[in-house]
Amino acid sequence: MKIFECDNCGYPLYFENQSCEKCSHLSGYSDLHHGMKTFTSVNGNLKSDRDGEIFKYCRNSVSGVCNWIIPFKEEREYCLACSLNRIIPDLSIQENTEKWQKLENAKHRLVYQLQRLELPISPRSSDVNKGLCFDFVAKQGNPKVMTGHNNGIITIVLSEADTVHREYVKKQLSEPYRTLIGHFRHEVGHYYWSLLVSGNQTTLSEFREVFGDERTDYNQSLNNHYQFGATSNWQESYISQYATSHPWEDWAETWAHYLHIMDMTETSYFFGVEVNPNVKDQSFKGKVNFDPYEIMDFNKIYKEWAPISLVINSLNRSMGVPDMYPFVVSQNVIQKMNFIHNLLTQLKRE
Repeated sequence: MKIFECDNCGYPLYFENQSCEKCSHLSGYSDLHHGMKTFTSVNGNLKSDRDGEIFKYCRNSVSGVCNWIIPFKEEREYCLACSLNRIIPDLSIQENTEKWQKLENAKHRLVYQLQRLELPISPRSSDVNKGLCFDFVAKQGNPKVMTGHNNGIITIVLSEADTVHREYVKKQLSEPYRTLIGHFRHEVGHYYWSLLVSGNQTTLSEFREVFGDERTDYNQSLNNHYQFGATSNWQESYISQYATSHPWEDWAETWAHYLHIMDMTETSYFFGVEVNPNVKDQSFKGKVNFDPYEIMDFNKIYKEWAPISLVINSLNRSMGVPDMYPFVVSQNVIQKMNFIHNLLTQLKRE
């Protein structure tokens, strides 16, 4: 994520800020400009401190779940991120608003990143066949509801926004990492596989060479995974045990981790992060002096990111909390991430 700053006083702004914490000017994110803007209120409208342009907040701002802005002259009421919603939580239940806020924070960050990758984002409301939408639903009354993807419809179970519940499931499934942004990135990976890979025979053939044949029976593969688990040497070729279950899940897991690494690298770049540890092994040095979304070679991105992830894990251990990135990235996994990066780079050229 980029560093943003107040147009009025220069104070840093977080992506989710609705006002500057120093001068109190209103703030909001413009996906058209890929940046935060601050405003003075004029007759109830938002006048940009930077250029005087007039904006309005997304309609969901009244619920405290969105700070994205829309040019005042446009008729639409919802920003791009919120236009992807098909089902939102029942807000007559008090605690659901807080859960919805957490879901929207993760989803808005996802949409920010998808735009930085220049991926197509089409709301299902305007494209029934290939569009994307999100259903935020509760399990109560429908215990079969699960987080997942189905033909462009991404379902996120509302309980995933409950930190205690998410930690419980994480331990039940012996997962090293389970977050909302992780869910969003994984499930949207399935969507983009259908959009970018399945319909292109050349890309599909290349996918099968790297990830395996997705025509293998999916349900049977999952049953085998849950019954027998992964092989003892799974880390040599996969980013997670779940990735071993089927090529579709290998893609989605690898896609999610590719997005993790790209986002962390972008954040490191804008914060000027450099790692120069007091050790003889020079491979632990790292300096991100580039915007990863402008780099064609993923190996360069990974080379500079890896030492930074080591530092962040070490800082976490200093505070007695789990590693921020508790994964081993093998050369085979890097090859898979290269496939994804090259595919997206090629799409930018077209």
